Amino acid sequence: MIKSVLIFNQLGKPRLIKFYEPLDAATQQGLLREIHALVAKRSDNLCNFLEGCQSIGGSDSRIIYRHYATLYFVFVVDSSESELGILDLIQVFVEALDRVFRNVCELDLIFHFDEVHYVLSEVVSAGLVVETNLKDISKAVSDKKELAKPAQDHSRLGLGVLRRGFA
Repeated sequence: MIKSVLIFNQLGKPRLIKFYEPLDAATQQGLLREIHALVAKRSDNLCNFLEGCQSIGGSDSRIIYRHYATLYFVFVVDSSESELGILDLIQVFVEALDRVFRNVCELDLIFHFDEVHYVLSEVVSAGLVVETNLKDISKAVSDKKELAKPAQDHSRLGLGVLRRGFA
């Protein structure tokens, strides 16, 4: 099971935090600092897997991460998950973000955090992998955008009709 998904930059600033287990805010911040300290000091030619420490669930937990440009994509999982499978899942998640934002960057994650969370919810739900097909993920995101679009257009049309009606 996936315990958490974290995205943070090289300075440790969180860009996405999603925990699938209930933890208080202080514990979440401590985990983020600890994971950043463990991951950021490693060189890029080292393995992308780390065994868990006490604060993230003991020896049953693993940290699996990928470093892309200025961002770290980190999944904390239990021992039932395949490390290589999670690395592939991180790749799928990043590619899905890249399709949604057309060449994703850190600013996209900051200013469009709701879309980032939506893409993550299409890939992972309640700590379980839901979808890995990029076409299906992209279609779901574009369908959501289309559903949101008419609601905005109708509200504008309604205001225009009201304004003309009262003029």
